[in-house]
Amino acid sequence: MKTIVIVGAGPGLGMAIGQKFGQNGFQVALVSRNQDKLDNLAAQLKSEGIEASGFAADLYNPEQLTQAFDQIKEKYGFIDVLEFSPTVGQFPPTPAMNVTADNALDQFQGLVLGAIHSVQQVLPAMLERQTGAILFTTGLSAIYPIPMMGNVGIALGGLRNYANNLHTDLAPKGIYVGHLSLGVFIKPDTPTDPKYIADAWYDMYVEKDKAEETFPVGVTPETIVW
Repeated sequence: MKTIVIVGAGPGLGMAIGQKFGQNGFQVALVSRNQDKLDNLAAQLKSEGIEASGFAADLYNPEQLTQAFDQIKEKYGFIDVLEFSPTVGQFPPTPAMNVTADNALDQFQGLVLGAIHSVQQVLPAMLERQTGAILFTTGLSAIYPIPMMGNVGIALGGLRNYANNLHTDLAPKGIYVGHLSLGVFIKPDTPTDPKYIADAWYDMYVEKDKAEETFPVGVTPETIVW
């Protein structure tokens, strides 16, 4: 079986991605800070016939993250897909005029450095095998300046740059890197249900013909789905 690691797993999008990939033959490794939450999510996936386990780690702690990935590799072997979609930070989204070094660095450390460290845990083996996929989920401020997302947008813009450069570097080596930017407020049982985002991600993963897409396709700050 193939294995997907979901960094930033929660009951919404992370669970939906785990269900979608799990229904298509993947084992699911869930990573976030709270082991009890992870155990509950894994139990739900197992109840649906999907092999899953949780591995607690704080993105701001590289040693914890490395340890979690080591445990995942010991349990499941080669990691075929890394999906990165955490909510991070000790500061809320901050308007551009109120951005400080502290609230900007906080987001950068969690999103950008957390992503880099996560990628470093899977990339050597993917390069050795010339296969694998790395998926980055962000918000629309990764692409468009949105003043009220001042501190978050700085980090997400950097994460998008990293993702697109990785795509350029790794596509010739057989590794797919994709970026999906969300222009929705996720709500279950609506057109913005996380299961539809998971469907979009799985389609991008299977087709591997796009480095980047928005959800919904073509969404802008003026057309964000509330």
